[in-house]
Parts: sequence; structure tokens; C-alpha cells
Amino acid sequence: MNKKPVTAAGDKEFSPYLSRYHLAVLYGICIFFLVLILLFDLAIPPGIAVGVLYAVVILLSLWIPHDKATLGFSLISSLLIIAAFFYKPPAEEMWKVVFNRGISLFTVWIIASLGLKRRKIEQQRNTILLEREKALEEVKILRGFLPICASCKKIKDDKGEWTQIEGYIHKHSEAEFTHSICPECAERLYPDFFKKSDFYKKNRQ
Repeated sequence: MNKKPVTAAGDKEFSPYLSRYHLAVLYGICIFFLVLILLFDLAIPPGIAVGVLYAVVILLSLWIPHDKATLGFSLISSLLIIAAFFYKPPAEEMWKVVFNRGISLFTVWIIASLGLKRRKIEQQRNTILLEREKALEEVKILRGFLPICASCKKIKDDKGEWTQIEGYIHKHSEAEFTHSICPECAERLYPDFFKKSDFYKKNRQ
């Protein structure tokens, strides 16, 4: 039986098999937005929570199928938020500047945390789906009409080969065979022994 590769629904989003080209593009886009947001942050007056825009970088990094990438961009974004704070001249209401920077840092890390948690849940769900589909593939059920020899009782399988009925059923089901002999055959093959058996005496009474 040829088995097809199993692919669970939803695993494309966090697929670990992205090509190097796609990974390079994703990294390049994230770096581009890092630089763009930093320049924008440095160009405007302090007190505006521009650092919140780094959340865009974190969301993009979640498409990279490596947790270290998201954590790395989160760390870089945090350092840039702090660096811009010290680079800009002091503002009249510094508490607003500090508060906005804190909001930016909180936003970056909460999005990274929730994104990584969601990725983990998706991966666990995909693993469960793969295991379930694999289990369904391995379930062996006898269906349809089976050609069976009227003389030797062999069964013709899907490959056209004749096999013993025990071997065929064992291969296509969970059944195990234990060999014994029925009373009719015992009486026919071993009449003397059968007449001494408990089964014979019980039925004679």
C-alpha cells in the first residue's frame, strides 16, 4: 500500500521548510522597516510613541519559522527605542517621553510573546493533526468482495496474489489467530479421541 505524504491544514503558515530566498527576503524586509522606523523616530519631536511602530517588524518576523528570529528582532527594536530616547534632546515633560517609550517596549514584547505562543499552539495542533491522519492511514479495514478459493480457501489480494486467509486477515485487520479444532472436525478426524472428550460426553447426556 503506497502512502501519500500527510500535510496538516494550517502548517504552511509556520512551515520550517521555507527556501533560503524567502528567508532572505523576510529578513531583508524586517531590517528595512527597522531602519525606516528608526529614522522616522529620530526625525520627529520626543513625546510621541513612534516606537509602537516596531510592532510591525515583530509581526513580520513571526513569518520566519524560527523563534530566535522574533526574539532577536524584539531585542533590536527595544535597543533602538532606548537609543532614540537618549539621542533626542530632553523634552519639557520628560514623564510623557518615558511613558511613551515604556508603552513602545511593552507593545513590542507583548506582541512577540503572543505571537510565539500562537505559533507554539499552531505547531502542536499540526502535530496532533498529522498523528491523527497517520493513525487513520494505518487503520486497516476489510471492505468489498474478496475472491476466495473454493478448495483451499486462499484469498486473492489486491496485487493478484493468493495468500492464506489467516495471513490476509492479519495483514488487513487487528485480528490475531489461534488454531484449534471444532467439534465436527474433531469427530471426523479423531473419532476415538472425540468419544472420550468432555464435549462428546456432555452432548450424549
